[in-house]
Amino acid sequence: MLIAIVWADLGIKAAQLILSLSILIIFHEFGHYITARWFKCRVEKFYLFFDPWFSLFKKKVGETEYGIGWLPLGGYVKISGMIDESMDKEAMKLPAQDWEFRSKPAWQRLIIMIAGVTVNVLLAFVIYAMILFTWGEDRIPMSSLKDGIWTQDKLMNEIGLNNGDKILQVNGKPIEYLEDLNLKVLTGSGGKILIERNGKQQEINIPVELVGRLVESKRKRGLLAYRIPSIVGEYDKKDTALGKQAGLQLNDKIIAIDGNAVAFYDEMPVLLQKKKNTTAQLTVLRKTDTIQLTTKVDKDGRAGIPFLMQEQYAAMGIIKIEHQKYGFFESFPAGVKKTFRKLSDYIDQFKLILNPDTEAYKGIGGFKSMGSIFPSVWDWQSFWNITALFSIILAFMNLLPIPALDGGHVLFTLIEMITGRKPNEKFLEYAQIAGMIILFGLLIYANGNDLFGWNR
Repeated sequence: MLIAIVWADLGIKAAQLILSLSILIIFHEFGHYITARWFKCRVEKFYLFFDPWFSLFKKKVGETEYGIGWLPLGGYVKISGMIDESMDKEAMKLPAQDWEFRSKPAWQRLIIMIAGVTVNVLLAFVIYAMILFTWGEDRIPMSSLKDGIWTQDKLMNEIGLNNGDKILQVNGKPIEYLEDLNLKVLTGSGGKILIERNGKQQEINIPVELVGRLVESKRKRGLLAYRIPSIVGEYDKKDTALGKQAGLQLNDKIIAIDGNAVAFYDEMPVLLQKKKNTTAQLTVLRKTDTIQLTTKVDKDGRAGIPFLMQEQYAAMGIIKIEHQKYGFFESFPAGVKKTFRKLSDYIDQFKLILNPDTEAYKGIGGFKSMGSIFPSVWDWQSFWNITALFSIILAFMNLLPIPALDGGHVLFTLIEMITGRKPNEKFLEYAQIAGMIILFGLLIYANGNDLFGWNR
């Protein structure tokens, strides 16, 4: 039964990943396709996924063959007279024709090259705008965390943070919302965190290699969250958790474990860890009555005690949730703003990878890592949020000046526009091969990290 559930979860994650990438690839390649047609270039192929040796589906309409390949590593549009991943050398030996890419002026070729990236950015705008229009936006102000933070990963304790600390700034910049906290701490490697502890302010140093240490630990929990009182959430009717079997009910407040006083959830694991495979005595406040319950504790030191819903904590005044609604026309500038904010965040993360001292390169992952971002149940709000983020990442990565990527073609075209000299076609051929080797090397490294943990 457990194996079936795990496989079902993996299947849902994989389906979301494939659908998300398919949407992004189709829109990206459509950007190249529509501008190529606009400038009267012949488009020979439009493919979702690659099709070495054979394709899963293909149909020729006019001059263009549309198809689906079997190798889900991307997609492509084959434009006549362009040196690309098809490496059609024979066609390049023939005289340039009016309908070929190579016969077009540099400014037209530049537009065709950047069109895929442009469409991906526009797609992110639209997706974020529609998310904001449909669901609005919920954010938790840091100033509302009256009980401070919960250090969910012991690495946070190792760098000097404690449960109950109130985080004021990271690298001199105030953190306004909880949703930004974890990323700002991770990208603040080598900087400082300003906190308030017991009414006094002090600084915590962020190790340069924080991300590398986090990757090596292989821990899957979050880093920092809001601190919550030890009030029992609602059990599902079919739930067989040990805590439910012991008699715990919704809104029970656990005030002691084996005589040791507790007030917050973060104080409970340490006490329960000492009672693995035995029982623990819980002192519980139920309305105005204090009762004693005995719960079994499993081999991992857990008793299965659920949290309340976030909205319930807000109703209790433990946190504040700011909900922002957007009208249809309001959502578009808000979507643009959110897109550029996400792009800025991603660039900060990319800088970490380029700095060997941070050891962030250890966290580079492939399709497994990408799939793990999706929830194990199909949730459209999460799906579209992740797809919009992937669209931004795809746009940014494609603009890198690596031959075989759009950015490489753009670089060569800009050089041509500045110097007035077109690069030799043989040079472009070799550059394309070199770029493909680099990309395949990165692909192997990233997915090898996923599967074998080469750097973890």
